[in-house]
Amino acid sequence: MKTKSSVPIGARSRRFVLEMPLERPDGFGGVIRSYAPGPQMWGAIEMLSGTDRVRADRPEQALTHRITLRYRDGVTGAMRLTAGLRRFAIRAAADPDGSRRDLVCLVEELKA
Repeated sequence: MKTKSSVPIGARSRRFVLEMPLERPDGFGGVIRSYAPGPQMWGAIEMLSGTDRVRADRPEQALTHRITLRYRDGVTGAMRLTAGLRRFAIRAAADPDGSRRDLVCLVEELKA
């Protein structure tokens, strides 16, 4: 029995790169995190909200999106997605109906 996908496969027209975190010691007991490009995936992006907030006494905008990709096991909040010059921190990733067809990521766009 086929289940209807929340986002049709034809609507997944944006190419994303899943970036994997790499951590190395900074010499002071902490770590320096960088990211290495991983697999390319096609997906659909939908803006959910935009809010203004103050961080470090400076106003900034927080933009949240929903990105729907083909299911992939092992995606965590430590990873991030990129699309061209845009970067998205993954806040949550889940298979919405348990069918292992779609992976829905709730993300926050990072400013360069």
